[in-house]
Order: sequence, then structure tokens, then C-alpha cells
Amino acid sequence: MRDSGEAAEAASRDSAGEAEAEAEAGRPGGGRRRRRVLRWALGGLVLLLLPLLTAETALRLNYTGDPAPGTRTRHQDALWLGHAWVDGRKGDKDVEALARRLRGTGIRDLYVHSGPLEHDGTLPGSAYPKARRLIAAVHRELPGVRVQAWLGDKLASEGPDGLRLERPATRAAILASTRRILATGFAGAHFDLEPLHSGDRDYLSLLDDLRTLTRARHALLSVAAHQIDPLPAFHSFWGATTGHPKWWSQAYFGQVARRVDQIAVMSYDTTQPLQSLYGGYVAQQTSLALEVTPDTTDLLMGLPFYHENRFGHWAHAETVPAAVRGVRLGLSRTDADRARFGVALYVDFAATEADWRAYREDWAG
Repeated sequence: MRDSGEAAEAASRDSAGEAEAEAEAGRPGGGRRRRRVLRWALGGLVLLLLPLLTAETALRLNYTGDPAPGTRTRHQDALWLGHAWVDGRKGDKDVEALARRLRGTGIRDLYVHSGPLEHDGTLPGSAYPKARRLIAAVHRELPGVRVQAWLGDKLASEGPDGLRLERPATRAAILASTRRILATGFAGAHFDLEPLHSGDRDYLSLLDDLRTLTRARHALLSVAAHQIDPLPAFHSFWGATTGHPKWWSQAYFGQVARRVDQIAVMSYDTTQPLQSLYGGYVAQQTSLALEVTPDTTDLLMGLPFYHENRFGHWAHAETVPAAVRGVRLGLSRTDADRARFGVALYVDFAATEADWRAYREDWAG
């Protein structure tokens, strides 16, 4: 009987504990605590999303309005061409077809992929065996159009492999490679080195030396440039959170622009999900670049002549019509009469007829 009584008393205590726990969960104070936690969580989410929503709203507003009359081609445009033009896969017939495509447009420069550079800065002549033939054919079919050697490489700025600009021997090798390729007959050298972090002093030093070289040979120095911070110091924030800064500060962009004859902004791969947001972003980039690019430097805004769907680039959003409208809006608001301004089309082998039609009708027309 004693064992039975103890068992009954224990069961009673368990039941009382369960009832107390249920009562606690059902008390008004317990519900308030849960609601308070939920409110804090939602508030934190809003604080995280508010800057993004504000920025996206600003981009959408930046896409409104009408471009100023006359904000069309100034015949300073450029086209990036793939490696097939210098390795033998393209011939005279292809140049003739290209000439028919470009006549009546604003294309003045062709950036022909003639690399890439080796990681030590060298460039074998075997990388561009048919360059002389291409240059002669372009001069014959498109008088006045300049052919520049497009050179680049992956930088070791975010990993162990790549070209290291901090090494004097590497920079000296790049100068020697540029000297040899200009001797082939190219009108200039166009450099695309990525990922290039904002503030890189070794890059500025290289540009200073390249400018001395190209000026002595009456050749052009041109670069493909990263986008400018859409928000102050955004490259620092993005670099700290992702390890890939991507953007340049506006001040650094200006430092680069003052050292070259041409600077072409790679204004694509923006992560924007809608045409209106992408166009507003391009308008903003155009204005930011115009503010710090000297009048003596050609400023070109990149147009996406390619179609991919991946993180960072959505083909339905990053379209030629949206980019051209953005360029014209940014130009209208910042320096509508600037003469040394154009667009750069990336890239010939991925372009569609719709891309070419939009360029002709919206910009070159």
C-alpha cells in the first residue's frame, strides 16, 4: 500500500508540473514575449532591407524622364572583338561582312582580343599570328577605324594564381609585351585586368609607364574600367562581406581616367533584376563617370551585347535598349554636349540582330 501511495503522489506531482507548464505557455505574458521577439526580428529585417529598397527606388526614379535632344552617337564608339580575328579563324571575307555591319554607325575603335598575357606579363607572338593581316584588311574596308590590341589577364588579387602587379619584373614584362604588339601595327593597347581593387597603386604606376610608351609611339592607351560605387564606400562594404570589392571609388576612377586616352566602363553584370532598374543604374554610372573623367579622355559606357542568366547578370533585364536609354539620361543630366563620349559594345561573337538593331536605332541612328 505504501508503494502504491508513493506512486500516486509522484504521478500527482508530474500532472501538476505539466499543468503549470501549460498554464505558463498560455499566460498573457508568454504571448507578449513571443510577439516581442517576432517584432524585433521583423524590425531587424526591415533595417537590413530598407537601404536596398531605397537604393532600388532611386534607380527606378533615375530611369524616368526624357533624354535631351542630340544625346546620340558622337562617332566615338567601340566594339570588343574576340580572338578569332587574329588567330586565323577569321579572314578577309569576315572583315568585309564586319565592314558592312559597321558602316553608318558610330564605331571608331575595335578592341581585338590579342592575349591573354601570361601571369608573368609576357605575351608570345604566337597569340596573335594574323594581326597584321587583320589590321590591313580593316584599313582597307573601314578607313578611319582604329584597331587596338585587347590585352588582359586574371590578377592574383583574390587568390594565389594570376598576374601580380606589385612585382616590378611583371610590370616591366607588360611594357615589353606592349612595345612588341604595337610594332605589329596596332593603333593602341586596350587593357582589361581583373579583379582590380579600388586604390591599387601598382596599377596606376603601370599606367604611368604605359602612357609614356604609347605617347612616344603615337599610339592610344585604353582601359576597361570597373563600375563606380553606387553608394559611398560601397566597395569597402562589399569587399568586407564577400571578399570581392567589385566597384571602384569615384576618386580612384578619376585617377585612372586621367592617365589614359580612353576608359570604357564595364557597365553590365550589375545584379539588377528589371530593365528599369538596370537602366537607372547605367544612368547613375554614366553621371558618376562623367563627373571625374577629364575632357581630354574618351569616356565610353559598355553595352551588353551578350545573353546569359546567372547571378549578377539577367538577360531579360540587362538589355541594349535599357542600357542606351540609361546612357542618354545620364549624359543629358550631367554633360549633354560632351564630345569625347561614346558606347562600347561587348562582345561581337555573342551579339544578336536585335542587339545591333537597338544600337543603330536608339543610339547610332
